[in-house]
Amino acid sequence: MKRIAIVGAGPAGLMAAEVLSQLNYQVQVFEQKPSAARKFLMAGKTGLNISHAEDIAQFIQRYDQCDWLAPWVKKWDAKWIQAWMQDLGIASYVGSSGRIFPMEMKAAPLLRAWLKRLNAAGVEFFYRHQVKNLNDHCLSVYDLKNNCLREEEFDAIVLACGAISWSALGSDGAWQAWLDPNSIAPFQASNAGVEYAWSKFMQPVFGQPLKRVHAWVEHGDKAMGDIVISHYGLESGLIYKQGRALRDMQQQQGKMCLSLDLMPELSLDELSQKLKPSKKQSLSNIWRKAGLDSAKANLVRELVAKEIWQDHVQLAGAIKHLTLRLDGFRPIEEAISCAGGIRREFFTEHLALSTQPHIFACGEMLDWDAPTGGYLLTACFATGRAAGHGVHRYLSHLKP
Repeated sequence: MKRIAIVGAGPAGLMAAEVLSQLNYQVQVFEQKPSAARKFLMAGKTGLNISHAEDIAQFIQRYDQCDWLAPWVKKWDAKWIQAWMQDLGIASYVGSSGRIFPMEMKAAPLLRAWLKRLNAAGVEFFYRHQVKNLNDHCLSVYDLKNNCLREEEFDAIVLACGAISWSALGSDGAWQAWLDPNSIAPFQASNAGVEYAWSKFMQPVFGQPLKRVHAWVEHGDKAMGDIVISHYGLESGLIYKQGRALRDMQQQQGKMCLSLDLMPELSLDELSQKLKPSKKQSLSNIWRKAGLDSAKANLVRELVAKEIWQDHVQLAGAIKHLTLRLDGFRPIEEAISCAGGIRREFFTEHLALSTQPHIFACGEMLDWDAPTGGYLLTACFATGRAAGHGVHRYLSHLKP
């Protein structure tokens, strides 16, 4: 029986294990943490958003490497994921935003059912086993519990080690030392907050949301949502959606500028009329009646020159198009995910390394990026399954 090693027990690695467990292989999963899928569990603490029910054509466009990922994401799409969950005894539902969640919202019941099925299928899990090196067919595995190092040979190896965000949960990026550095696009923070140096006058609204605003980068599309004002800058899913455009601007122009419309439901003229000065009302009261709550009003005071506060036309224009020159992203350690990873041109079409056809990779190790909303997990599941099928194809074509 041919032996297959899977390095990493996150969603991508577990999907590869599931594919291979249904075939006649000895599958061994090595995980340096004491348990599986720790980042998956952490992400599901406030509600596991596992995929999204939007039209598949639009779904695919959420990825920066959409043409690369499309065949796999289309094959193992949101409907497939829901059916797979149901088969594990986990019911799901589609929220008003189109996001898909387990009925219980949490990740733990799904993971328990999944691991139970994998164990029953004969998959062997070696927790607290850290892979130190990869040399052709051989893994150097350090047993953290028994403090010993051993060498093991496998017919095929699947790398599912994650990227480098949330390293405390297992994705520490140590695997980069095993590969040609030219094959790896540098990792960058994705789905992360952005930094802006507020004055002390913004402190009263730290943690408050800017509700129902439009955000965009230069000539890009506007998106609506809420943004949370943080002590370090801005944070929210709406900010994450602009991450790719902000990174592109930073690379091309050496700066990061985010534009906001704080009152998108009002036209410029409508807002201007509401902001007209009145001898009977204070400026604060006029702004409040116009729809500027404390968070928005403080932001206007922070960013708009005081000389135009009484000029309702100029002020309305500023509120409809505020621009912040950002200082950068939060550290990659805080990012939900990463852009970067092993470049597409270093893979075969079946996710084997071009120079080592017995080694496969999947999940966040690959050079792709997507916003939150179920897209990250869907691509990890899909590439994990693709790698598993790639292994089977490779081993099936070997001469006995």
